[in-house]
Amino acid sequence: MEPRPASQDMGGPDWERALVGTIRLQGLLSRTEDTYRSWARRFAAFIAPRSPYAATAEEVGAFLTDLAVRSRASPSSQRQALNALVFFMEKSLGRALGELDFKRAYPKLRVPIVLSPEECQRVFNQMEGTTRLMAELMYGSGVRLMELLRLRVQHLDLDRGQLTVRSGKRDKDRITMIPQSLNNVLSRQFERLRLLHAEDVKAGLPGVWLPEGLAKKYQRAGERWEWQWFFPSREASLDSTTGITRRHHTSDGAFQNAVRKAAARAGINKRVTPHVFRHSFATHLLESGTDLRTVQELMGHDSIETTQIYLHCMRKPGLGVKSPFDQLGQWTPPPLDQ
Repeated sequence: MEPRPASQDMGGPDWERALVGTIRLQGLLSRTEDTYRSWARRFAAFIAPRSPYAATAEEVGAFLTDLAVRSRASPSSQRQALNALVFFMEKSLGRALGELDFKRAYPKLRVPIVLSPEECQRVFNQMEGTTRLMAELMYGSGVRLMELLRLRVQHLDLDRGQLTVRSGKRDKDRITMIPQSLNNVLSRQFERLRLLHAEDVKAGLPGVWLPEGLAKKYQRAGERWEWQWFFPSREASLDSTTGITRRHHTSDGAFQNAVRKAAARAGINKRVTPHVFRHSFATHLLESGTDLRTVQELMGHDSIETTQIYLHCMRKPGLGVKSPFDQLGQWTPPPLDQ
């Protein structure tokens, strides 16, 4: 769904309108605005009937503690809430918080689910058409799900073998690879999109959605070829937010369901989501000898520590060390219990 035009969504209560105004003056992303507004609403409900204008540092600390103790929030969720509330209270409402006292969420090390190359191929073999291409490109380039869905024609350069991610996580751009073995099928996708774009123009459909700032600066850019979605929806549809009927990109839910069903048909005994392809991309690069810093850049991680988690997923962790069990020599497995 497209975000509502900014002028139609300034917030409800005075404190929310103050937050929205500050966010937009500082030019933060719409996704950041949604996140900060969500945390501000949760905090307002937590201290109700008191107004956020009267909130104290102790109440902010109590809310953050409640997230860790009662809601069992992850450290990243609690940290996100902390950043949102500090911004809300200090920058929007002008209330100095000082040092906050709260219980920190207990850090948890979660090892990602990773498929072997053979398992990836088994899943791909259970898919077809555009859905298969999406899964293969996600695994072959390491992009996130929403980065994949929001690809536009101009973001893929087959001659240079480069895929450009625009406004990825934390509004960062980056370049990653396009697998050469996908060039032919990607070229056919370009040809199919050319025909689809011509049909949409002939049918008088409005151009594809663009971020509000771009849409105002380049009013007809959404009608141009290079801005078209690379993985468009099958049919144009009415967006209830804007009231405009246009062609959107493929929905995340449809793709997630397709991946889940393909993994089940392939007999994979792991919880497979599209993000597993991204985890597998990073792990297989490390297994093939790619250095950690290069993988970090391709994945778009801010910190090398985030990338290091994939060292735990490698088929041969460490320096190719053999398990002592593998050095026992000849071994005959016992019969399984009946």
